[in-house]
Amino acid sequence: MPLNRKAFTMIEIIFSIVIIGILAMVALPKLTAFRDSANSSLVLAALGNCVDEAGVEYVKTGSFHHVTNDEDVMTDNCRKANRCFGFIEDDLNASLTVTIDTNEISPVCKEAQDIAEKNMLASTHTINF
Repeated sequence: MPLNRKAFTMIEIIFSIVIIGILAMVALPKLTAFRDSANSSLVLAALGNCVDEAGVEYVKTGSFHHVTNDEDVMTDNCRKANRCFGFIEDDLNASLTVTIDTNEISPVCKEAQDIAEKNMLASTHTINF
């Protein structure tokens, strides 16, 4: 007698769900890590662009203040970088010090801060214009 099956059995469905669950368990942490790494890179790119914008602002006006500390006119790059980093301005000596915000403990900021510190982009490193 030939079998005319038109549906999956319960065992086949359960087996498929278990396999999908195992794959998700392995893949999701890796995807989260890739997302955090990409966001850290965005923060670092924003930091570099913010420093460039601060240099242009200093040349134009003689002050860093509007780019790095004034929330109303702060550029998008400085706003993004300001989530993980701080800025100490010294208009008299034409220097901008990028500091690490130790209050921010998100994985994205932590990774961006570690990379910045390793590459001497932040901490107590001063950028002179």
